[in-house]
Amino acid sequence: MSGDDDPPSRAAPSSSQGGAVRAGPPGVVSAGAAFDWPDDETYAGPAPAEQGRARPTMTARGLLEEIALDVKLALLAGATGVERPIAHSRIQKSGLALAGHYHGIVPTRIQILGQTEQSFVDRLDGEGRAAALEGFFGLGLSCVILTGPLGAASRELIAAADATGTPILHAADRSSITITSLHALLDERLAPRRRMHGVLIDVFGVGLLITGPSGVGKSECALDLVMRGHRLVADDVVECDYRPPGMIFGAPAKLLRHHLEVRGLGILNIKDLFGVTSIRERKRIDVVLRLVLESQRDAELDRLGLDDRFSQILGVNIPELVIPVRPGRDMASILEVAARNELLKNAGHHAARELFGTIESAIQKSSEGVSATHRARPPESIARGLGRPPMMSENEVSRGGGRGFARNDESSAPPPVGPHPKGRGR
Repeated sequence: MSGDDDPPSRAAPSSSQGGAVRAGPPGVVSAGAAFDWPDDETYAGPAPAEQGRARPTMTARGLLEEIALDVKLALLAGATGVERPIAHSRIQKSGLALAGHYHGIVPTRIQILGQTEQSFVDRLDGEGRAAALEGFFGLGLSCVILTGPLGAASRELIAAADATGTPILHAADRSSITITSLHALLDERLAPRRRMHGVLIDVFGVGLLITGPSGVGKSECALDLVMRGHRLVADDVVECDYRPPGMIFGAPAKLLRHHLEVRGLGILNIKDLFGVTSIRERKRIDVVLRLVLESQRDAELDRLGLDDRFSQILGVNIPELVIPVRPGRDMASILEVAARNELLKNAGHHAARELFGTIESAIQKSSEGVSATHRARPPESIARGLGRPPMMSENEVSRGGGRGFARNDESSAPPPVGPHPKGRGR
């Protein structure tokens, strides 16, 4: 899946989770046990309620028969152990294990012995080589792959693998090419999976997983969105799988692919009705839209959109929106706006938080202005000291009292200064 097919997602990956480690050699995890190392990139881990579910596995026989693998593998030894389970999508290069340091070895991972590791075995003396191979192949490994040209000690390697029933394969390509091809294959084959009830649709490049109780109108919303030019992925049953680092992809069930069930119309083939541009085989889930009836009293509806709500799928937190449903409401338009708003959030624009910040700034400026006004008005005692007249009492105002003060019916302007109209004198 290329980056152009899916926009950046706000889904936050979870950390690795694993179960209890079974008893075994010091530092070695027994085959089939869950493993939880800080650098374990196998998968983010399921939700606590799903930890008991079995994870997908693969075998060395499956690798030999896999046509999607880019490198060619050949079985050298250990045919009796080709059914041992491979349960991790990341490989290990076991150079230190050949030196007797077994801490961190996961038997259910594929072990790679490249040119460096093979040359180390070649330079050991006979006794040291036998001890190193006996300890390494005695760990109960699911599969060992030799890469590049075989070294001088390849016969000893094959003999030790046959003695312990450990399948050992050979790839002519270099270790880096082999590891890249194995990772691409195992990420697909060993991805943790979960089946969910809902409708997955691609709206403006955003994967919307519509969930809710039966009969709430999920399929009708999907049909309306398809008629607006968007693309249906799955209806009723959504097959979800995890991909590192922290992404959940959804696909339709094989028997229900391209079909949509609408009450009153029955089962519709969307591809036949609207063409190949109306469907999509696979899409990353970016937002979970949970439809609820508006009459439900326990529905937690968000009026502001300031706090982010998440729904956990296979241990990954995906943004969730709770949308109320009522008769006459244009749900398709609301879901389109939800997809557009998600694109804005991915671009760094959060409308609710930006508006809230603007309101807070305006309130803060207003309060600062009121405080400044109070600080600028001097007290009455200071006003008297500055020569400003004090406030008059009501009696003084009625009598026209107060020095230098005019009554209400008189002008405040000073009287004119000039000669008396009758001249000087009395």
